[in-house]
Amino acid sequence: MAEITRVPIQKIAKGSVTKIWVGVLASIALGLGFAWISLPKTVEVVEIESGSGPNPASTDVVFVKYVGKLPDGSEFDRSPELPAPVPGLFPDGYPLPLQGMIPGFKVGLSQMQKGGRYELFIPADQAYGDQPPPQSQIAPGTDLMFEIELIDFMSENDFERRIGVMQQMMQSGGTPEFDNEANSQ
Repeated sequence: MAEITRVPIQKIAKGSVTKIWVGVLASIALGLGFAWISLPKTVEVVEIESGSGPNPASTDVVFVKYVGKLPDGSEFDRSPELPAPVPGLFPDGYPLPLQGMIPGFKVGLSQMQKGGRYELFIPADQAYGDQPPPQSQIAPGTDLMFEIELIDFMSENDFERRIGVMQQMMQSGGTPEFDNEANSQ
């Protein structure tokens, strides 16, 4: 039989086990911190007031009232106030075709419902990235926040058809209500 040499186990100094566990936990926390930082940011929609019905598709035209803000809270954009809706043709709100919008705006609006009010957070990579619009207050790599009221939406084809109806009304002498209000001022 072979003889096994015994090596005595050294006593662990008082407090060493605690130091080892603190080191292990610190390493885990550091690793999780790096993982969290490297995760891609996503579009976030926070419901302030619920809406109802279906959600807009990426090819729809939405009618909204919105305020765009930078991370410091300063306003960089606001939906223009239109004189009035065109009864029977267009609802209140500013029309925006989603096909031409930044990716994060499309993603966010696709989660909203008619009549609802929302806060929309768009990370820079789904907004303008490193190429913001010329002459804008938006710096490269800036996240954006919007307060949005989704008043209504319709398909782009329906929107274009209604534009045609409005043009025919104007050519035939019947003017939409908002033109009369604008001309009377």
